Amino acid sequence: MQDEDTSISREEIYQLVWAKPMTKVSKQFGVSGSYMGRVCAMLNIPRPERGYWAKVAVGKAPRPKLLPEARPGDQLHWSRGSELRSPPKPRQSVQRRTDVPVRVPRTGTHELISGARKHFEKSRDVDEGAYLKPYKQLLVDITTSEACLNKALNFANDLFNALESAGHRVVIAPSQDRLSRALIDEREVRKKPRDRYYENRLWSPYRPTVVYVDSVAIGLALIEMSEKVELRYVNGKYIRETDYISRKLSRRHIDFTWTTTQDLPSGRLRLVAYSPNAGVEWATTWQETEKVSLHSAMKTIVKSLEDASNGLIAELAEATRKAEVERQEWQAAIERRRKEDERRRIEQSVQASREHLGQVIQQWSDVESTERFLTGVERRAGELPDTDKALVLERLKLAREFLGTQDPLDFFLSWKTPEERR
Repeated sequence: MQDEDTSISREEIYQLVWAKPMTKVSKQFGVSGSYMGRVCAMLNIPRPERGYWAKVAVGKAPRPKLLPEARPGDQLHWSRGSELRSPPKPRQSVQRRTDVPVRVPRTGTHELISGARKHFEKSRDVDEGAYLKPYKQLLVDITTSEACLNKALNFANDLFNALESAGHRVVIAPSQDRLSRALIDEREVRKKPRDRYYENRLWSPYRPTVVYVDSVAIGLALIEMSEKVELRYVNGKYIRETDYISRKLSRRHIDFTWTTTQDLPSGRLRLVAYSPNAGVEWATTWQETEKVSLHSAMKTIVKSLEDASNGLIAELAEATRKAEVERQEWQAAIERRRKEDERRRIEQSVQASREHLGQVIQQWSDVESTERFLTGVERRAGELPDTDKALVLERLKLAREFLGTQDPLDFFLSWKTPEERR
């Protein structure tokens, strides 16, 4: 059985499903056969038709279907327990003719919008009228209040369908592409930069929503803009100043209220298109006004994204070149540090070995001096009367046992050369 964290490539799964029946493949991964079929659909892997293995048994099986080339945005790996998304509808990977007008389909629900509503409605607790914070994070990149949710989903659906009709895939960015979401400022009027703390309070998806114009990924974020609203604190909560009704109080009672301003959702949408690739700083926006809807700019948006992709190709190539230069410089710096550390270790080992050798020589000198002393004591003892001689020799024996081994070669063999210390 495959571990949850272990991923397997679509090429490996393709080899498996054409090497043995789906029942055995699914058993290998600890899932059902139908689930494994959905994995193959998600990864765009062709499977043997019904009766294929019976034909294999009699030597009449057709040749396996070829594995299609992966398209931009296709998922290339799967791990047991990972979420399955609906496979994209097959489309020709050709550029749209510029003389063919962009169609904005009014029917059909895009795969990223299908089922999204229930996840947005299943939000963490927020103040009335505030931005929704869905628990699910692998979700289409839409930031909105409950009041504007319908409008935002409908516009995103029409935009995604329009882009798909022009031959451009819209998906949640595959994990292997390492694309990052841009920081999004929701304010309709942006006089100064928003601090990072406030931006982190807004919901954001786990991975960005991107459209692939040919092979160029462009991030798409739809957000309901905020506007400055005057609020009044009444009975423990803030209400809009326009909704406040002053109470008639007696002379002995005072209506303790005060006003403040906050950024609150306005009901108007902004579309942010940006480069999700590291090293490429590019972004553009379209936003509604009270009189003009984003729908009126739909065709302009599609055409602008197509035009932007041409310029982004050159910027991506330059970013890739710079990243490679930085990678080589980083590796060169690591190599320099490695050589410097090696040089320092050699110097330290030589110095330590020299000091140790000096200690060995000193020990040898001390041993020889001690041995001369003991030999002298033994020679002088021979000149003493027998009673005194026996006493001195007994003490001499005890002294030798106390000093232990005095073989100079033992000290010399304990010395470590510089090479032995590395």
